Amino acid sequence: MADKKRVILITDGDRIAKEAVETAAKNIGARCISCSWGNPTRLTGEQLSKEIMRAPHDPVVVMLDDRGFHGEGPGESALRYIAEHPDIEVLGVVAVASNTEGVEGVVVDQSITNDGEIIEGPVDKDGFRCPGNGTMHGDTIEILKELDFPVVIGIGDIGKMCGYDDVCYGAPVTTKALQEVLNRSGYGGDRIGK
Repeated sequence: MADKKRVILITDGDRIAKEAVETAAKNIGARCISCSWGNPTRLTGEQLSKEIMRAPHDPVVVMLDDRGFHGEGPGESALRYIAEHPDIEVLGVVAVASNTEGVEGVVVDQSITNDGEIIEGPVDKDGFRCPGNGTMHGDTIEILKELDFPVVIGIGDIGKMCGYDDVCYGAPVTTKALQEVLNRSGYGGDRIGK
């Protein structure tokens, strides 16, 4: 296969996240795999990969969610499958913070706060800068330590963040996170939507 499908993975998938991700993907000219939503993820990695390959253009945005499952849940299993697929190139991951307890967390390259500021280090579920050891906590992100992604951008709870990312405002924080993945991946804007 000549060209791999370029994908951005998002570690959230509830109904509010779905609406925000669909809006944000449209804002940057990407294709959202809407059937990837679910809390937890309902489709397997194999099923999601087929949907990715059917997308008419890339980048393709895919949602993955474990719903607080400890260990490797359905979202993480699907994420692993997609990341290891030979015909898919993951441009980066938007890692979503949650209040999940008993997880080690993951180091992010940068984060987007709820007011749209790009910062070093993690944010919390509400999109505020986190003090501490630099790791961000979430229920579908620990697997990111095991896989090699070009960029991991942290973000608060998609579509929420105290109303800052509401879809009625165009999901601006999620949009900025997706755009930052594109910027850092070197994926040219002239190719988006082609």
